[in-house]
Amino acid sequence: MSVVVVSVLNQTKGCMLVARCVVAAHPLARVRGLLHRRSLAEDEGLLLTPCNNIHTWFMRFPIDVVFLGAGGEVLRVVHMLPPFRVRACWRRARAVLELPAGRLARTGTDVGDRLVIMRNG
Repeated sequence: MSVVVVSVLNQTKGCMLVARCVVAAHPLARVRGLLHRRSLAEDEGLLLTPCNNIHTWFMRFPIDVVFLGAGGEVLRVVHMLPPFRVRACWRRARAVLELPAGRLARTGTDVGDRLVIMRNG
């Protein structure tokens, strides 16, 4: 299983949301998620696809969460989701982007924005 890394641009706001985002497209990668991490750097993220719900059981740090539609539209945002939460879900979502806590506020990313995913390298 090769690691795919992408960048995510908030096209609506004209800013880079995350420069180095690992794509978790395989079921095992989605299950593992960020459980093995102690933190996320400011420019790191995880894109779970396909996905419409997450949990933060056994995580060590809070995260910001973006639920994305099929066209990259932001359907829902969750700021500073703490560890050990049962789940966050949005039925219409096709992907979930997990980011360092506070990143959504710093970039002004909100519901209705359009995100563009660009493959690195």
